[in-house]
Amino acid sequence: MLPNKTSMRLLVVALLATSLSGCLLTKLVTMPMRVAGSALSVVGAVVSVVPVVGDSVDEALEAADEGIDKAADAVDKVPI
Repeated sequence: MLPNKTSMRLLVVALLATSLSGCLLTKLVTMPMRVAGSALSVVGAVVSVVPVVGDSVDEALEAADEGIDKAADAVDKVPI
């Protein structure tokens, strides 16, 4: 009897998870975080063109990007 597709997929995911190094696993988690942070920076750069409020919005988004980078760095340091 052949196993169903769901159980085969779960087996493949489990095998991949056990064979991957911890560093790669944390990079898979933090990469989307860093992409979102860099997207905030781009939005802030575009908004900074708007007079008066643009600079303060850009600074706020830059601060959020720095916070995301610090959180991603902390996750990268997790000893898995």
